[in-house]
Amino acid sequence: MAVQFFDATFQACLLVSILPILCFGVIMIFTRENPKLSLGISLTGSTIPLVIAWWLLIKYWGIEKPLIYNLQWLYSDMVKIPFGFLLDPTSLLMLTIVATISWLVQVYSIGYMGGDPGFGRFYAFLSLFAFSMLTLSISSGLLQLYICWEMVGLASYLLIGFWYEKFSASEAGKKAFVVTRFGDVGFFMGLAFLTIYYGNLEINQVNSAAVAQSMPGWLITTAALLIFCGIMGKSAQFPIHVWLPDAMEGPTPVSALLHSATMVAAGVYLMARIYPFFSASSEAMMVALIIGTITLLLSSTIGMVASDIKQVWAYSTVSQLGFMVMGLAAGSYFAGYYHLTTHASFKALLFLCSGVFIHHFGTNDFFIMAAQGGKKLKIPMITITIAALSLAGIFPLAGFFSKEGILGALAHLDNKFFLFAGLFGAFLTAYYTFRVIFVMLFPREPIFKIAEAHGHAEEHGHGHGHAEAHGGDWAMNIPLLILACFTLTLGFMQGHLEKFLTGHAGHHEISIPLLVSAVSAALLGIGLAWRDWGAKKAKCVGFLSYVPVLENFFIQKWYMDHFWRWFLNAFIYGTFSKWFTYNDRRVVDGGVDAVAFSTVGSGRYLSRFQTALLQLNLLFMVLVVAGVGLYLVTGR
Repeated sequence: MAVQFFDATFQACLLVSILPILCFGVIMIFTRENPKLSLGISLTGSTIPLVIAWWLLIKYWGIEKPLIYNLQWLYSDMVKIPFGFLLDPTSLLMLTIVATISWLVQVYSIGYMGGDPGFGRFYAFLSLFAFSMLTLSISSGLLQLYICWEMVGLASYLLIGFWYEKFSASEAGKKAFVVTRFGDVGFFMGLAFLTIYYGNLEINQVNSAAVAQSMPGWLITTAALLIFCGIMGKSAQFPIHVWLPDAMEGPTPVSALLHSATMVAAGVYLMARIYPFFSASSEAMMVALIIGTITLLLSSTIGMVASDIKQVWAYSTVSQLGFMVMGLAAGSYFAGYYHLTTHASFKALLFLCSGVFIHHFGTNDFFIMAAQGGKKLKIPMITITIAALSLAGIFPLAGFFSKEGILGALAHLDNKFFLFAGLFGAFLTAYYTFRVIFVMLFPREPIFKIAEAHGHAEEHGHGHGHAEAHGGDWAMNIPLLILACFTLTLGFMQGHLEKFLTGHAGHHEISIPLLVSAVSAALLGIGLAWRDWGAKKAKCVGFLSYVPVLENFFIQKWYMDHFWRWFLNAFIYGTFSKWFTYNDRRVVDGGVDAVAFSTVGSGRYLSRFQTALLQLNLLFMVLVVAGVGLYLVTGR
């Protein structure tokens, strides 16, 4: 569709895209030192996109054909790269999720960040993040999406390292920025590959060409695998997942934003966005399935031994992202995307509830929170339990329905290993989730000893003296209640969402053995967590302590941080960096020095002819003129 500037839908998309970046600019240039004015500008810049996103979702609920507003950015006979907006069920749902979570996080931050000296700067960064994700959601071309993708990376770097005076925070920001670049290089190469061989980066064209098999199979597989590198980086898939847990160094609202519907979801969204293209390659689907399975199991095991409440939810996010990739790679677009939707609500809820505890007790250690009476905070305690039940996959919460969908997709695969891995992952998820809940709800005597041993780790809190009341409890509680409502009701929207996303209501044959297996895995995990941490006579020791080698392996995070340190030292610093340094010093600097030395040398040589003797200079001049004249006359 050609762009019609007076079209209401086009103007709405334009406003959604432009308003947050304007807010970012205004706050950073003019109002950064004025917290109230910065807050008002940023909230306005997130409320209007929220209203527009819901208006677009309602208006185009049941849309049959995508709406495309394109301006040709780069255009020739060989290359077509558009810049514009694409509205279809996939983008409309993501736009609504991002706008909703962004708005709730901004409201929540009124209480959490109140009194922080960088209050205005924080809201400016939130606006930049919102601009990047909102525009990414409705981009009509892959290059435009990639630009927003990189903007998301920049905004996350600024937010994770927001408390830059804290060394660990600045290091975490840099780690997130650098590690995700490994994946982004692959993503960019995939786009370059498509541009060279196909010449069109419009999302609908790429998808339809793959479906119509007008693109050679090897091209689809190569480009899909390269783009999947970007998905691995952004959505923290093995082995490029190591940046995400460290990203907890940012303020807790940032954690909620990153882990629920924005940065880490961007990778899964990209896979869903180009699903017809991606699923046209069985090899790429198998690679994604294997990577998703490893990610699910690896991060679940690490989550079982963490004592930092945000670290537990961070590894939970990694595992659930792996679960989403498994669902998509198993052939069910709806199952993977539906789990992204439900996960956005209960994961944001888990982080924001944790933020209330962190804000109140000044520590991230949930053993210390339990010992100091965490369960007395009624609203966060009730809502975090609702979110935990959903994460564990308990009926009738949203997580139950979306997890069942993915397990159903895995059950249809010939290789049943992936189904068993999914069930095992569900068991581990239930265990580590309710390990936190039972410790918080039922602090037994051993818990007090553990808390005392851990000490009052001031440096692990958010460390900016926010534990005192700011009068912002209402701002922190309202988002919790809204997200809890989503968590309670999204499961019953499954049929409507499936019809909206796929165009038809699925006829799910309920597999009783699968249903029993899924519920049993979740209940077994909760039961084991109760035995270890909740029961009156519980020893408050994880069952992994009976296998110290395995427990230490998980505590060391499968030695992935050690691997990356060795890889950086051996290859990046030890090999490539040395080569580049040698090249810089010998080739680049050497070349420049050679030019300089030759200039100086030739100047010294020529200076010998400047003797200050006028007669001699005239003689040389005459000889030169005579030589030139002779050449012109004789033609030689």
